[in-house]
Amino acid sequence: MKKRIAWIMSSLLLLLVVALIVAGNYFYDVAINRSNEAIELYGGTDEAVEAVSALEEEQKRLEELRNWTRKRNFETVEVETEDGLTLRAQYLENESPNGKSIILAHGYKGNSEQMPEVTRFYYEEGYNILKPDARGHGKSEGDYIGYGWDDRLDYKEWINLLINEKGEESIFLHGFSMGAATVLMTSGEDLPEEVKGIIADSGYTSLKEELTHQLRYLYRLPPFPIMEVTSLVTKVRAGYTFSEASALEQVKKNQLPLFIIHGDQDELVPTEMANRLYEATNGMKELWIVPGAGHTEGFTVEEEEYKKRVKGFIEKVMNS
Repeated sequence: MKKRIAWIMSSLLLLLVVALIVAGNYFYDVAINRSNEAIELYGGTDEAVEAVSALEEEQKRLEELRNWTRKRNFETVEVETEDGLTLRAQYLENESPNGKSIILAHGYKGNSEQMPEVTRFYYEEGYNILKPDARGHGKSEGDYIGYGWDDRLDYKEWINLLINEKGEESIFLHGFSMGAATVLMTSGEDLPEEVKGIIADSGYTSLKEELTHQLRYLYRLPPFPIMEVTSLVTKVRAGYTFSEASALEQVKKNQLPLFIIHGDQDELVPTEMANRLYEATNGMKELWIVPGAGHTEGFTVEEEEYKKRVKGFIEKVMNS
């Protein structure tokens, strides 16, 4: 009888382990693995625009943006990463430059073609603009998504390209959602003095906390033990764990001016994460919780105020 019970218990334990491994690989394929499927764990910067695109007025606005974008002379540039990937970006040199440049970081499963309104805003202000495709996205190589962690090292390469090949002397980073986490994680690295400041819109504290939230939000599942198993699978298949991919820990090392923007109606990346990121960072910092804005909707909901605050932040940085 004891042997039978032991056999049953061993079989159940084995089945549980197999089930967890299958679940871990499934969630890896959904959240981490590169694919062409538009699986939205959280929205990109075009989400608010798409929600109202059926309106005639909004259709005209979108067409105007497309026409404006088509008339710009974007140049494709490339960098090689430390792990041998070729990453690509769109670079737009300003016809009336103000001496500053901006790197725009897109969101999860986005690409460099997104953020047209923000691109136009910075161009009209005189900025040279770099819009990378993150590893595992768009025209860049990579078979997994780094959620900002490996990307933080990639962004050092993009910064070096702007300095060494384009002669840029004043560089700002502005990211949305996963792109916000990317620039926040980059802020904790040893960066050249040409990098002057960071703007992070709707960023998360850490990959572990964000995916834990998504498990509850999308799947109504408890995070344990799925999160731990998926993190282990990610370590084996992509080389990093959820715990180490932390914007919160990175901003603790940041000494650059930081402007954090977040909507007070953000259900996909909880607003309280913005408060914790703000409290964790050192040096000059600003926080704007946008009333009535959901995930990455701040620019859409409060466009003029958004522009005013971003310009004010950058002016303050340059005059300090």
